[in-house]
Amino acid sequence: MGTMRVAVIGASHWHLDLYLPTLLELPDVAVVGVSDVDARVAGELGERLGCAWSDSHERLLDTTSPDFVLALGEHAEMPREAGLLLDRRIPFAMEKPCGTDAGQVRALADRAAAEGAFAAVPFVWRQSELLTVMRERFADADIAHLSFRWIAGTPARYTDSGCGWMLDPARSGGGCTINLSVHMIDLARVLFGDPVEVAAAVMANTAHGLDVEDYSLVTLRSGGRTFHVETGYLLPARHSTFDMRFSVKARSHYLIATGLRDVEVVGPDGAVEHLRVHTTNVPHYPVFVRDVLRRARAGEPPIASLTDMAAAMDLVQEAYRMGGINRG
Repeated sequence: MGTMRVAVIGASHWHLDLYLPTLLELPDVAVVGVSDVDARVAGELGERLGCAWSDSHERLLDTTSPDFVLALGEHAEMPREAGLLLDRRIPFAMEKPCGTDAGQVRALADRAAAEGAFAAVPFVWRQSELLTVMRERFADADIAHLSFRWIAGTPARYTDSGCGWMLDPARSGGGCTINLSVHMIDLARVLFGDPVEVAAAVMANTAHGLDVEDYSLVTLRSGGRTFHVETGYLLPARHSTFDMRFSVKARSHYLIATGLRDVEVVGPDGAVEHLRVHTTNVPHYPVFVRDVLRRARAGEPPIASLTDMAAAMDLVQEAYRMGGINRG
C-alpha cells in the first residue's frame, strides 16, 4: 500500500506530543496538514513540519484530502470536528472525551455506527503492558476488586501548555473525572463486561478552588465486584508525572503497581514476582498510533470506538450526578 496521508486538527491540545513523534517516524505515513483555531499555533507547527496549515479545519480537510485524521482540540469543539469528518467519510481517531456530555457523544456514536465509520478513541490501557501482565496470570472473570489511585500534576500544567480551557467546565466538560478517571471507567467495562454501574462518587475542588473538580473518587460495581477509581490534579509536577498505586485482587493472585514501571504479583503460594513493565498510559500512545493506522488501512474496527466512549461517558455523567455536579 502507498503512503497514508494524515492530518491533525485541534493541534494545540497538550496531548499532541503523545502522537506526533510516532506519526513522523512511520515510513509509510506523511503528515500533510495541521489545523487549529489558534492560527499562531497552527502556523508554527505547519512551518516546523513543512506541511499545510490552517486556522480552519474545513479548509485544511478540503485542501489536503487526508486518508486519516487525528482529531484533538477543545472538548466542546469535538462534536463539530467529528461531524466534519463523518460528513467527509474520513477515518479518524479522536481524543477522549469527544464532547462535554454523554448526550453529545451518544449521538456521534450512533451516527458513526449507522454509517459504518472508522471512529477510534485512544483508550490506551486496553493495549497496555499492565493489562497484558494481568491476563497472562489470571482471567478477567477472576478479578474481584480493583483500586486505582492515579494523581496527576496541578492545573497549572494546562495553562502553562496553552490549554487553559481545561479549567472551564463549559469547554472541557469537567476536571479530573472526565479527563483522567474516564480511562479507568473504560477499563472497568473491559474487565467486568456489562453491566457496570456507578455505586458512589465524591468530588471536590478544595485543593485549587477552580470551577472544575481537582479530586475525584468513584466506585464502580458489576455484580459483587468493585473498582475504586481515585484521580486528581494534586501533584506539583509537569505532564506525565504521577502519584499512583494500582491494586488488583484476583481469585488466587494479588497485583500491585507503583510508580511508572514497578509491578509485583503475589501468586497462589505467596511467592512474589517482581516485574518492570509500563504501568501508565503515556508509553502506550505509540502502540495506539501504529495499531489504529494499521486497522484503518486493513478495514478492521478499532480497539475502542465512539460507541465505547459513549458508554464510558454515560458512567462519567452518572458519577458527576452522584458527586453533586451537574454535567448535562
